[in-house]
Amino acid sequence: MQLVSLSHVHDPATTNVYPGDPPFELETVATIDKDGYYLRAVRQGEHTGTHWGAPGHFNHGEPLADELDVEDLYLKAVKIDVREKCARDPDYAVTIADIESWEATHGRVPDESMVILWTGWDAKWGTAEFTNAGADGALHHPGFAVETARWLIDTGRLGHRGGTGTDAFSPDVGADATYTVSHLVHRRHRISLEVLANLAALPETGAHILCGGQINRAGSGSPALIYGLLP
Repeated sequence: MQLVSLSHVHDPATTNVYPGDPPFELETVATIDKDGYYLRAVRQGEHTGTHWGAPGHFNHGEPLADELDVEDLYLKAVKIDVREKCARDPDYAVTIADIESWEATHGRVPDESMVILWTGWDAKWGTAEFTNAGADGALHHPGFAVETARWLIDTGRLGHRGGTGTDAFSPDVGADATYTVSHLVHRRHRISLEVLANLAALPETGAHILCGGQINRAGSGSPALIYGLLP
């Protein structure tokens, strides 16, 4: 089995932070020359850089990071390549027809899957284009259409412990300030993977994803090392 990293390297000089989240800061607090060891303090939100979100991130009463099972963080993965459409329209909302077109080639999305969008936003990491805020402050990046998220849930493709993934900030279209897709996805034991990297290395089907990261008590999620496990 081959292992590939799907995470960006965190760097205060390049890490894009979702508007309103705490800034990402690294402070050297010990050096080998002075203290005999090297150590830095880290300040960041639970959703800084590549990360996963727990169901309780959006919904009262749903599981938080320390209430999830190990199985919730190891899932079958499919990748939907929508880069061409997203290049034409940064507000593109992925449709049911897009998923059905993918299935015509690769077969039905397995139940309890992590459905990952490859929008091309991973190539924009570290630049203003990643946030892509308009004059009104609204973000402009692709995501799932609301009806597509409902269909993935209602048909069992996301199931009880599947989820959505994206190389952008969120499974919602950036301009949707109501986070409707996130509210739908983040229920039961479903998680969301966000700000993914290196999606060119992930095949369309047949892989699994494994989510690492720090488990905080009552955490809304975690900055994470997210791996693709390729057969």
